[in-house]
Amino acid sequence: MAADVKGDNQLYDDINVTPMLDLAYVLLVVFIILTTASVQGVKVKEPVTTATKNLAKPQTRAITVTRDGSMFLDAYPVTLESLQEGLARYKAANPSLPVVIKGDADAQFEKIMAALDICKRLDITEVGLVTKRAQ
Repeated sequence: MAADVKGDNQLYDDINVTPMLDLAYVLLVVFIILTTASVQGVKVKEPVTTATKNLAKPQTRAITVTRDGSMFLDAYPVTLESLQEGLARYKAANPSLPVVIKGDADAQFEKIMAALDICKRLDITEVGLVTKRAQ
């Protein structure tokens, strides 16, 4: 009977960390999924305007021009030639392809005009400019 009492009050030499590791792995996976899901393109500072209209449509393609003049189609870096090829592919799949141009307020206007010119050559008529609503 003395042996039973000693067995119940025995100190543990180690701690079972398996449940804690399981929780850590689940939290890591959730963090990775949420982080990659929140990336929606290239961040730019939009110009401010008072007249805005919501141009969100399904299958809208975004052309982004950053401050340093880099161009992106959706979130992929492109040159003017590859931009035209990519838009031509999308236009072949969807004849009424909507496109928005998202240019940084400090971007080179020449690059934005080049993107507009490509849209005109490909007969893309639904083109919008992304701006920030004035307060």
